[in-house]
Amino acid sequence: MSKPASGNSSEQALALYQELRSRGACNFGELTAELGMTDQDAQSCWVELLQLGLIAEPGPEDEPTTIAVVDPEIALLRMLAYEQQDMRARQQRAEERYTAIEDLAGRYMRGGGAANAEIEVELLTSPRRISQALEDLSDTVKHEIASMHPGALPTGEFLHEALERDGRLIASGAHVRAIYQQRFATVPALADFFARQTELGVEVRLAPVVPLNMILSDRRFALLPIDPERLETGALLARGPALVRSYQALYDYCWHTSAVFGRTEEQRRGGHPLTEQQHAAIRMLGAGMKDERIARSLGISLRTLSRVLSEVMQELGTTSRFEAGVRAAKLGWLD
Repeated sequence: MSKPASGNSSEQALALYQELRSRGACNFGELTAELGMTDQDAQSCWVELLQLGLIAEPGPEDEPTTIAVVDPEIALLRMLAYEQQDMRARQQRAEERYTAIEDLAGRYMRGGGAANAEIEVELLTSPRRISQALEDLSDTVKHEIASMHPGALPTGEFLHEALERDGRLIASGAHVRAIYQQRFATVPALADFFARQTELGVEVRLAPVVPLNMILSDRRFALLPIDPERLETGALLARGPALVRSYQALYDYCWHTSAVFGRTEEQRRGGHPLTEQQHAAIRMLGAGMKDERIARSLGISLRTLSRVLSEVMQELGTTSRFEAGVRAAKLGWLD
């Protein structure tokens, strides 16, 4: 039931109702005219009294303009009964949805997708919860933590704390990798930060394009934005190797197509005019990736990949992929 109107309309509705009670069933139009009410006021009072259940609409056998009054106690009991019925219906719907959620989580997420794989996704909308998740990932990492950052990092205390955290991770034996936007290497404060990270043992790379903020921990946890275009919407924390594997593949592609911080373009190419595609292919090959995965990461067919690798071998003056990998490593292309 709708909330009744307030102000003059309610005062008029009360006066009209009291008059209706004193007269019983009567002609509504005649009564409102007698009380000097305008058509608009009369209609407003009609709607309000009807919503409160204080009047009954004419039945099929009644005159269209005849109106019957309902006792306030009866109207109240009817309203309470209606609300109780509505609450029971909403509770029933909630129970049905909860059962569906349990079925989805219990049967499909855990049992139907990846066998024996725990998969969980948590939406983090509170800045404090996001900060806590970042701390948890850093405190619990055992083997590797990898991150990429498309935007500029805050300077000052933030960078100092980041270096302290990286130092603790390196000291604990963890492998730390980071990808940043290439253009931020021209910012003195950030260039100094990248250099100090490298001195600590962090592997730092720069890329022309970094698709989104992402942090991966032990290939089991992934923290990334809900909407990369609107960071204020919060973050998504994914748990479980089966789910994180896709994010790891994206990160690995960005890693293999990025450049080692501190190297000039000429040093990175080793004096050879390799294209970005050729360079990425030989890096992925050196990392032990299979042809199918390399082709999929580069968005090309296996036949095209074969041609790309043949061009690399020709440029290196080798006759086998193994020899090409060794030669590329000596030139520093796989770093």
